[in-house]
Amino acid sequence: MAVLNVNIDHVATIRQARRADEPDPVWAAVECELAGANGITVHLRQDRRHINDRDVRILKETVACKFNLEMSMADPIVKIAEQVCPDQVTLVPENRAELTTEGGLECANNLKRLMQVVKRMHKKHILVSSFIAPSEKQILASAEAGCDAVEFHTGYYANAVTDASVEKALNELRDARDIAAAAGLIIHAGHGLNYRNIEPVAKIEGICEFNIGHSIISRAVIVGIQQAVAQMRRLIEMNP
Repeated sequence: MAVLNVNIDHVATIRQARRADEPDPVWAAVECELAGANGITVHLRQDRRHINDRDVRILKETVACKFNLEMSMADPIVKIAEQVCPDQVTLVPENRAELTTEGGLECANNLKRLMQVVKRMHKKHILVSSFIAPSEKQILASAEAGCDAVEFHTGYYANAVTDASVEKALNELRDARDIAAAAGLIIHAGHGLNYRNIEPVAKIEGICEFNIGHSIISRAVIVGIQQAVAQMRRLIEMNP
């Protein structure tokens, strides 16, 4: 059965809107765990627009479940990961002007750098996942670099508007799943998934982990974070 990692970046986004000390993403992580989250995900961006270094350090010390750090391959961020030693890093592309991560990591054209980062993380016993488009080229490059897992960018599916485009995106995910499994990679998925569209993706066998943030935090504003996390877990568990 697939597990749920909750991305709590946007708790920090609310905090930073007032440059205050609340809501604290560390508190949010505790509430998510109490609701049954299997992991906590945060993205330490180079511009520190939401999650900051203090958050990452304290989350490492306090999160009892899996702690997944999303990050670019920029050397200052890699060094922080080496110091903090999260359970897993998920390598993502990063454009300072973007509202959120816009596409998958270009692994094939940055293979040498990817290999270097993977090697450095493995020396610290940190699992490495690459956040990629569901593309054979990127999957095989991730495997060649030594990644433990790949996280398929599901934004293409989430943004599909016709039945035909939805089915096409789902078929691409299924095909990518087969390629990744044959390459010995663990399979994750995330981006744009919400309470309305999670079920067809959750039905795809072989996806072990979902990283979902914005939708859960948005619902938490209305119903509370524990209920929001529990509702998403139920939807995933209904579709093993």
